Amino acid sequence: MFRRLLGSRRGATAIGYGLSAAPVAVAATSAMNGLGNQLGNSYRSTAAKISAAGA
Repeated sequence: MFRRLLGSRRGATAIGYGLSAAPVAVAATSAMNGLGNQLGNSYRSTAAKISAAGA
């Protein structure tokens, strides 16, 4: 039983994939957050220009 557990590499492979995917997820989240902020600023700027033109 122990030989089979020691010979199995599936757990190590899953941990390796998890450690590889974690930085990608953090980078994607950061990029989406930055894009969301820029989009919000753009909408606010456009709304302010429309309000100023209509006033």
